[in-house]
Amino acid sequence: MNREELNFPKKPFFTRGGAKVPHRKNTANCESVVLTDIPEVMIPMSQHIGAHCKPVVAKGDKVYVGTVVGDSDAFVSAPVHSSVSGEVKDIIYITLPNGVVSETVVITSDGLFEKDPAIKPPVVENKADFLKAVRASGLVGLGGAGFPAHVKLNVPADKEIDTLLINCAECEPYITTDHREVLENSWNVFSGIYAVKDILGVKRVIIGIEKNKPDAIKLLKEMADNQKYDPDDVIRVLPLKSSYPQGAEKVLIKACTGRVVPTGKLPSDVGCVVMNVASVSFVAEYLKTGMPLVRKRLTVDGSAIKNPQNVIVPIGTPVNRLIELCGGYKEECGKLLMGGPMMGIALFEDTAPVLKQNNAILAFNKKEASTAKGGSCIRCGKCIDACPMGLVPTKIALAAKKNQVDVLKEYNTMTCMECGCCTVTCPAQRYIVQSIRLGKAILREEARKEKGAEVKK
Repeated sequence: MNREELNFPKKPFFTRGGAKVPHRKNTANCESVVLTDIPEVMIPMSQHIGAHCKPVVAKGDKVYVGTVVGDSDAFVSAPVHSSVSGEVKDIIYITLPNGVVSETVVITSDGLFEKDPAIKPPVVENKADFLKAVRASGLVGLGGAGFPAHVKLNVPADKEIDTLLINCAECEPYITTDHREVLENSWNVFSGIYAVKDILGVKRVIIGIEKNKPDAIKLLKEMADNQKYDPDDVIRVLPLKSSYPQGAEKVLIKACTGRVVPTGKLPSDVGCVVMNVASVSFVAEYLKTGMPLVRKRLTVDGSAIKNPQNVIVPIGTPVNRLIELCGGYKEECGKLLMGGPMMGIALFEDTAPVLKQNNAILAFNKKEASTAKGGSCIRCGKCIDACPMGLVPTKIALAAKKNQVDVLKEYNTMTCMECGCCTVTCPAQRYIVQSIRLGKAILREEARKEKGAEVKK
């Protein structure tokens, strides 16, 4: 694509692969409910990709909403804040759903939710001020990845960014938090877009959103056509086909711009920056109020949930308390997920805290939680057709089983985004993506050994 001829696409570009999964957007029309009856929160020091934070408070300290409780000197990191006012009860270690052991600040809430007196809107006069403010806000990718936002927005000087993509695809079944963000905070969405656009100096903004959200599409288009909200006339809304994983970063870039991010490269290498719609909305809110990221909107749904709804809760709220506030279970829970059914993480206990990047808690009954035994590969090739990255999942899965490092490298195993399209389309119901994850772990371990050998030399 010629970067000098920037046009707004009239329809999405072709993207390969993907899977047709049931939408089940049961809570799309459920206005978000703010829940505050939270006696205690647990604030892990690891809620992002990158270096863990260290606690900057001690047992017995008084904290307020927005008080910094953990930080790090590392560039790829983001501070964490208290989501309630109260007293630091303890600092403990817990195992997070992804298996990471993290220091965690436990805070007993006084129920008052008093704002930290030191909080005030940041003064932003240039790009450095903006990046400093975004870091201080504690913002990470709210679409699920958890990558520190100030790192993503700190684009190297040699990278020419011409397009800002707003990810509003929300392709996972059940989850409707981004949908509600648009309907409930549309002004923040556009205000945040302009704040980021002006700092990056981009020439066009494309909001990618799946067609299964007609009310959100209508609202966004009306605002994009209104000079009050888009005075520079640089924002367009691009309805996308409702196909999983339409919201994956590389897939979204291809659908909205026609550009392909090469293996091992970043969106900035093809002139793009991608932000989740909730993330860009939060930027606007933080610039106005100075209140850091202390609460999160989640979809609570699934066949075992009594009262499915969208809720806004303090970060660190225990999952079991969240479920209680949604009416509890209407039948025995067979599986509890943090995130969507395609890429979410199964919880081994319901006391896990809500994290910054969480967008759903899903609970399924015993029948829906049952798993297939998995048969032998019938060589149908459906997993290959479904792979958005053009990989050969069967080859990678077999190589992982045989611990064949060279073959794993040959078939670009690390390119896999672990979307699960291969598994969900497999007629033999094989656990393909799980095997690929094993293959990626083998490659990471191999890289660690090679690095260790170089250090010894």
